[in-house]
Amino acid sequence: MQIIELLWPAFVLAIALVFIHTIFGIEIIKRGVIFTDLAIGQIAASGMAISIAFMGGSYQSAMTLLFAVLGALLITWATKKIEKIEAFIGLLYALGISSIMLILAQSAEGTELFSKLSAADILFTSSEDLFKDLAIYSFVAFVMLVMYPRVQGLKKELLFFLMLAITVTSSVQAAGVLVVFSLLIAPSYAGISQQRVKPFLFAFSFGSIFIALALYTSYNLDLPTGYTIIFTNVLASLIFVVFTSLKRVNANEKSLRDT
Repeated sequence: MQIIELLWPAFVLAIALVFIHTIFGIEIIKRGVIFTDLAIGQIAASGMAISIAFMGGSYQSAMTLLFAVLGALLITWATKKIEKIEAFIGLLYALGISSIMLILAQSAEGTELFSKLSAADILFTSSEDLFKDLAIYSFVAFVMLVMYPRVQGLKKELLFFLMLAITVTSSVQAAGVLVVFSLLIAPSYAGISQQRVKPFLFAFSFGSIFIALALYTSYNLDLPTGYTIIFTNVLASLIFVVFTSLKRVNANEKSLRDT
């Protein structure tokens, strides 16, 4: 009973993380801009690092949001003006991660802080933090599911990346950049790879199962929660995608032989 009281916020937050990132993940994979979330996440984490290193942790959420929005606006502009956008976004990611290392080099706890920014421990999330994140994700989900399909052109692009920036701002602080990236891509990749169930429903179910398994494993084996989530989701997605692809290839070869 004490375990349930202690861990239920983490499990609820985990499911919420999968839900909100699946909304963006499927769209990002279809667009072919896989590094988008990772780049925005690293830029947002740069703002967080500045707050930690030079402001004593003050204005952490504001700095994270500011840098995330700046990254989102830059990427929105670049998608219309820059060729080979995936390479551009990849360079933004490299710029973000190197800037974090340079900023945190000024701190005695730099290595530990960098690890936390990459993959935080959500296992002991407080109910207060959970409700704050749920409020943000509910707003973002409403915008993406109700308002986003009704707009077109540049407004649609801007709305997409701004909502992604807001989501990343909350998620990076709660779970870390690499956890956010793995939840964005791994379940959505599995969902798109199969054809029997709607991609969103499959991805959400897939991600929910494996993030719950990761939390359970992390708690019982005393493993780093963030990296356990990354490992479990990515490994499960890779195995599923390879299995599905091989099954599809065998079915095609059989069909050719039969004809």
